[in-house]
Amino acid sequence: MATVAPPAPTAPAFPKADVIKALVDELLEVARIEAQLRGIALPKDQGAAMKAPIALDSLSVVDTLCAIETVIGIELRDNIVQTGGYASVEEALGHLVPRIEKVWVKKKGSKP
Repeated sequence: MATVAPPAPTAPAFPKADVIKALVDELLEVARIEAQLRGIALPKDQGAAMKAPIALDSLSVVDTLCAIETVIGIELRDNIVQTGGYASVEEALGHLVPRIEKVWVKKKGSKP
């Protein structure tokens, strides 16, 4: 009788939704602070606030990576953040999520 080898362990899938939620929460807080400092009214609607032209300083965005590290269990290097920052939360998300996923795949070996 032939024996069946147990299936190879699969790496966990990249938690994209959790990463996006954590990033949105953190980046919107950075945007609120920046808007308040500059005397700009940030829209109350989350979608509009994400698109609002509020400059996000790269150092402030680097600080948000700590929240993502707790979600993915991987330390992120600050060089995944664009030098000079971002013009909106939406721009930051578009740049950061693929880069975070790339780190995930490299460390954990799995795509969604």
